Amino acid sequence: MSKTNELGKLGEDLAVDFLQDKGYQIIARNWKYRKAEVDIIAEVDSFLVFVEVKTRSSTDFGLPQEFLKNPQIRRLITAADAFTTQFKRKEEVRFDIVAISIKKSIPEIEHIEQAFYWF
Repeated sequence: MSKTNELGKLGEDLAVDFLQDKGYQIIARNWKYRKAEVDIIAEVDSFLVFVEVKTRSSTDFGLPQEFLKNPQIRRLITAADAFTTQFKRKEEVRFDIVAISIKKSIPEIEHIEQAFYWF
């Protein structure tokens, strides 16, 4: 596994622990639909939450959440639509970002709820 993939896996594991500590119930990880992959799908309160995890070992070139671009957002929205249709989910949908910076082996986690809208 490449260092980039290892960092991404570590970030997703940290994000899952972080969200579970906040009361989120994890439904799926790395759910794929066509060209899209949703890192985490979870339930909290009355929401079905699609979570994109962005992990960086440095913020020299920007914050982790700044690396989520419009084409990826469109793919996430398409995947969320497919998931809710396939599994007949009726909850209100929300898109969150968990941004993780790991500096000197110490993770800093920022949770951005309702990071973008899909209408």
